[in-house]
Formats: sequence, C-alpha cells, structure tokens
Amino acid sequence: MDKVIGSTAEAVADIPDGASLAVGGFGLSGIPATLIDALHAQGARELKIVSNNCGVDDHGLGVLLSAGRIARVTGSYVGENKEFARQYLSGELEVELTPQGTLAERLRAGGAGIPAFYTPAGVGTQVADGGLPWRYAPDGTVAVASPPKETRTFHGRPHVLEHGITADYALVRAWRGDRHGNLVFRRAAANFNPLAAMAGRVTLAEVEELVEPGELSPDAVHLPGIFVQRMVRLTPEQAAAKRVERRTTSTPSTREPVRS
Repeated sequence: MDKVIGSTAEAVADIPDGASLAVGGFGLSGIPATLIDALHAQGARELKIVSNNCGVDDHGLGVLLSAGRIARVTGSYVGENKEFARQYLSGELEVELTPQGTLAERLRAGGAGIPAFYTPAGVGTQVADGGLPWRYAPDGTVAVASPPKETRTFHGRPHVLEHGITADYALVRAWRGDRHGNLVFRRAAANFNPLAAMAGRVTLAEVEELVEPGELSPDAVHLPGIFVQRMVRLTPEQAAAKRVERRTTSTPSTREPVRS
C-alpha cells in the first residue's frame, strides 16, 4: 500500500478541534515542523498535545501555542518557551508534567497495547501523591491538581501506576522512509519520534528522503510501516530547514601555541 500523499495540507485536513496529538521531537531536534505549520494553517483548535516539550516561542509547537490553539499539554519540561510558561501560570493552559522516562514509556506502552505499568519513578513525590498543579486560576491559586496514583510494592520497593498514552493522531519526522511507511530516524532525531508514532491511532510522517519499497534493509528500519498511515515527502528546502535551539560558540584563542 502506497501511503504517500500529495501535501502536508492534505495530511492534516481531517484533524478536528479538540483532537489529541502525540508529537515527536526533543527540543527542536527531529520535530515535524512542516506538519505543525500545516496544522496551524488548517485552523484546528483546543488541541491536546503529548510531547516532550512544546517547541520555542516561534517554531515547532510554539507556533500553535502562540496562536492559542492548544488547550492541554502532557510533557516533561517547559524548556525555553516563555509563552508556554506564561499561559500555564496565567491559567490559560492545562499542563501535566511527567518524568521524561515515564513519558517515553507511557507512549510506548500505549502503542504496544499495554494499558498501564508500574515504575519507581516519582514515588514519594507529588507525581505519585497528587497535588501537582495542572491548571492555575487567574489569581494564581491551583484550579486543577493532579490526583493521587495507585502504588504497589514489588520486591520491597514501592512503585507507582502509570497509564499508557494513545492519541487520535501522531505527527513525526523521519530521515528516510519507503512508500509502505517503514521509517528510519537519524541519530538524536530518533528521540520521541518512534514512540509518538506508535501511540497515534492515525500517524502522519514527514520524511526527508523517500525511497521505494525494498530499498531499506529490514535491519535498518526503526519503525515498521504498520504504525504509519500517511506520509509526506519534504522538499530539499524543507528537509534542510533545521533550527538550533541554543547555539553556543567560543572565541578562538589568541594565545601562541605551546611549542615543545
């Protein structure tokens, strides 16, 4: 089955208001920026996002956030997105902060059909005991707090019950993919992309390089095509447009080299 469609606009056309989306990427590495921009143009609102973070103010998921299109975020950190912090603290955005490894496993579990699992991460904190602010009121008080979670002891060590995550749609970015939806992710861009793709009931993938079926070695495939429903081939310009969240450089030394 050829899963390649003509445009990102066509790929996101049926995403409705209020949809839940699992979105790949870590910081700005491996984010499906082209699909996100298409969704911004499409106009869906009240979206419920599951992603490690929410981009930056003017790129990635930050574009949807700044436009007021996101109602809820499940993620592991705020990052350097000032608008994210502002909306959360002012009560405009509901946020469920989750330990990073737990978030990864919740996505993987959801994609594998596992409804819940126990983990020691978060035991003894508000993650397990409840009380984490999910939504603030305009006056700064906590309007909605996280509920307490079930705990159980295994081999003398307490664990907290976490639920797997599934989403209506998933948006991911891959380095290479074939027309059957088999995907290969490049280096750090693998991050949350395979997990988000597994968790989506309908998974949309933007790929930098499209190949024909059979060109990818089965041993090289990171995500089998069974998890992918729609693919869009990026233009060379779109594939090359990769921003760095924080660029750090050093000034060349003016000292004379040490000679032996």
